[in-house]
Amino acid sequence: MSLLVKICGLTTPDTLGAALDAGAEMVGFVFFPPSPRHIGLTAARDLGQQAKGRALKVALTVDADDATFENIIETLRPDLFQLHGRESVARIRDLKQRFGLPVMKAMPVETAADLAPLAGYADVCDRILFDARAPKDATRPGGLGATFDWHVLRGLKLDRPFMVSGGLSPDNVAEAVRVTRAGGVDVSSGVERTPGVKDCDLIRDFIRAARAADKLSVQ
Repeated sequence: MSLLVKICGLTTPDTLGAALDAGAEMVGFVFFPPSPRHIGLTAARDLGQQAKGRALKVALTVDADDATFENIIETLRPDLFQLHGRESVARIRDLKQRFGLPVMKAMPVETAADLAPLAGYADVCDRILFDARAPKDATRPGGLGATFDWHVLRGLKLDRPFMVSGGLSPDNVAEAVRVTRAGGVDVSSGVERTPGVKDCDLIRDFIRAARAADKLSVQ
């Protein structure tokens, strides 16, 4: 199966268009006010229409309540929820039953010990996203441009598709794919000029680099 590429934190029609035209399979929209990539519901509705039928629409939330999920579903019509907070296995099971949408859980990683909860989440989630663990004083759990030791995932046995995130860029995505053998890569800050401001050229460069890495991995 080909590598899936997700461009996250999109907020404008031109950067979304760049991601879609370059062939991203997933486009992410952040619903978390502390993030510089937070998007309002009205803008999400418009961008969702632009992406409809061209890529999977991913709604990123952080410990959101049911009302937030309902509003996102009504406006964006997402294909997938990405949960980036401290959501428990029970909470995820409840969300899936209540809203009937697939869920990708972000798991913060620093050392191999951080993989201990993986089995429980893999039982209820449709995908797992491995991201760099945020510093203790961080105001948000991701999108900080930090990487983690990808070798922690080397040889990982998981019966769910998984993606890698955290500090990826056009310069290092090939190495991340080579080491982890992940089925997908997710980038946000690595394709930005400044926090929250995406760069169309960097988006295209990232997708091009990811595609090249994917071809090398199957040779």
